[in-house]
Amino acid sequence: MGADYQELLAECSQPLGAIGLLRRHRGYLELLPSLRRLETSLVTILLPLVSMPRPAGPTYSALPCEVALLPCDPTWQVKMDQEILLFLHRPGEDLSDLLGRWRETQTILSQPYTWVMPPQHQHMHNEGSERVYPLFVLWPATPGRIRRGLQGSGLPCVVWEERPADLSSPEAEVAPDGERT
Repeated sequence: MGADYQELLAECSQPLGAIGLLRRHRGYLELLPSLRRLETSLVTILLPLVSMPRPAGPTYSALPCEVALLPCDPTWQVKMDQEILLFLHRPGEDLSDLLGRWRETQTILSQPYTWVMPPQHQHMHNEGSERVYPLFVLWPATPGRIRRGLQGSGLPCVVWEERPADLSSPEAEVAPDGERT
């Protein structure tokens, strides 16, 4: 699971790879403003940082998620009013640890914040959103109690079973029930 974690992390740092993962959860794929221009409809931030204004100057916080996905208008290049955060199940992590990372993220993002954007996207308006959507990525070897706990908490999760190279495949379509077609 450790090598797969690193491979999926690297793949999801690219817009097409992240979109391949979103295909497994159709509701989040539909948050993208343009399905025709996918590559320019999403900004990915690996191991994201946020800046929070303070009277003495901004403070920075590293979010305990792996990737922030920021849908953006491909024409105007402005961030939309929703954000998707990917939480990859880490080797040796149990349910309370995984849920704890989500709760810590909620606490950090409950204050005004802006994203520390990648260099190529620093021109974008990047204030935080009130609509933050988590997506938990599990593995076939992830203990069943973790999936049951996420489902019982009403949190969306997908089980990643395929090689990360398959993520950005253009023919990788998903039916509404989550099955690959």
